[in-house]
Amino acid sequence: MGKILERSKIDNKYKWDLLAIYKTVDEYLFDIDNTKKLINSLSLIKDVMTKSAKDLYLSINKILEAERKIDKIYTYAHLKYNENISDSKSIELLDKAENLNILFSQNTSFFSPLLLSMDYSNIEKMYKEYEPLKEYEIFLKKEFRYKKYMLSEKEEKLISLLSKSFLDNEPIFNSLTDSDIDFGTIKDENGKKVALTNTNYSLYVKSSDRRVRRDAFIKLYGTYKRYKTSITSLLEGEVKQNATFKKVRGYESSLDAAMYHDELNKDVYNSLITSVRDGLRPLYKYFKLKKDILGLDEMHVYDTYADIISDYNKTYSFDDAKKLIKETLSVFGEEYLSYIDKAFNEKWIDVMPNVGKTGGAFSGGCYDTYPYILTNFQGEFQDVSTLIHELGHSMHSYYSRNNNPYVYSGYSIVVAEVASTVNELLLARYVLDNSKDIKEKLYILDRLMNLFKATIYRQTMYEEFEKFLYDKVEQEETLTSDLLCDEFYKLNELYYGDDVVLDEEIRYEWERMPHLYYNFYMYKYATGLSSACQIVNQILNKEENAIDNYIKFLKTGSTLPPNEELKINGVDLTKRSVCDNAIEMFSNLVDEFEKTYNEYKKSSGGINE
Repeated sequence: MGKILERSKIDNKYKWDLLAIYKTVDEYLFDIDNTKKLINSLSLIKDVMTKSAKDLYLSINKILEAERKIDKIYTYAHLKYNENISDSKSIELLDKAENLNILFSQNTSFFSPLLLSMDYSNIEKMYKEYEPLKEYEIFLKKEFRYKKYMLSEKEEKLISLLSKSFLDNEPIFNSLTDSDIDFGTIKDENGKKVALTNTNYSLYVKSSDRRVRRDAFIKLYGTYKRYKTSITSLLEGEVKQNATFKKVRGYESSLDAAMYHDELNKDVYNSLITSVRDGLRPLYKYFKLKKDILGLDEMHVYDTYADIISDYNKTYSFDDAKKLIKETLSVFGEEYLSYIDKAFNEKWIDVMPNVGKTGGAFSGGCYDTYPYILTNFQGEFQDVSTLIHELGHSMHSYYSRNNNPYVYSGYSIVVAEVASTVNELLLARYVLDNSKDIKEKLYILDRLMNLFKATIYRQTMYEEFEKFLYDKVEQEETLTSDLLCDEFYKLNELYYGDDVVLDEEIRYEWERMPHLYYNFYMYKYATGLSSACQIVNQILNKEENAIDNYIKFLKTGSTLPPNEELKINGVDLTKRSVCDNAIEMFSNLVDEFEKTYNEYKKSSGGINE
């Protein structure tokens, strides 16, 4: 890893072009002032919105106009902030954008209750009275889905007031686990004492030095053990709040409410759980294979995170990465590749790390900007994989925004990881099929197996644990730390199987999981990867219309419910065959790794030699 430079020292060709949004800060501030005036006028809509079909149309138009302007303003501020999160000027710009969002929310709070006070039959008559209103039919139908869960105006106001008095548990959890808890120190691979944090734990638990990963595991979860009562109380508060409000609105359960919000039903959740539980055998084989290759008498939980291939260090220049990405994605045809060229040539991508730049990677942007990408490219294969992953998001956004009006230009979180994971899987398969370096193949296969283990199996296990929490609360049982730790340990016994020694500290792993505060979010990771697997198989097998259907899917936006979108690709999340096929792909990867490793062992004498 090279020295991290100041942003001013980074070549401009590696920076995104935010001047395409606003040429100057003054232009940005001018737009804020005008947008603020527009937002302040929105409250006037309340008196005229439902008077006629044309009034409803114009009211929706005006609200969406303000929302669209805010999106552009916020996008610019958010991207500038992430260039250097310590820059006071960028923090100020972001603060101004966030204040606009608050003002917008306050001035449009009347919209849904007032709209849903109408009968949808009257809306249908309005379509005939004023033809342009038909443009918002899908939007209005989605709004009216919630009518049966809306309460009276007085009750809604009371819920709103009560909501403000409850704790926002996720920020408290994040502050506690990222800032307040001191996890102490461990010694790294060189014997140097280092502070252990919730963030750098993932680096140390993957160490090739078994002593380091064991110390990190025991130290981190030993610390969490001391906080189990406090974190249980925090999590119980979150679950009780969600469960209570869902019950008040009339949902059968919190799971039903979450699935309804995603425009899905419990068949999707249940088929995932059933498929994964029935498909644990390949996971057990993976753990046994890893144990044998690492030469361990006993494989402990902390050993499962170690890379089998720990010394593969091929590097890529950014030009190498572009070439490899374009070769991989050529399967999608000339139009798709021309958009990839736009991403590189029009400077959608902020490539290199710099002092103060936010870590990781993301795809951002809005309807009136490029679908920008932030990465921290340092030349490893992981960086190439991250870039093609984010390009998948950006291509999805680009197709969606360019083929739909603003109101339908977004897409559901249920499908958000599909396009990115399709790209990631295609890259891995392209390298596997074209590389002549057997160790490179083992490295790629090792990464893929880890992806499936973490995304299909672990996320599903966490989701089972979350449902257990809600079931207990909805049955009016008390959540105690011992109850939670015992249940989490039982689930780990099932998912790890007999070839992994289940260390006592794993009982406390649930305490560091922020997604437990997201209200049934984690299943989407597993269904997203499963969907991507089926699409990739169709593409690689050159099934008829596979590419055309996939591009059509990217263009859909929010004009269809997410499962109907996926059905364009022949994917139906209510059928367990989707996850079954992903588990079969994982099983084949384990077999492919074992076969390739045996070939490598014969020629070189062992791994990491």
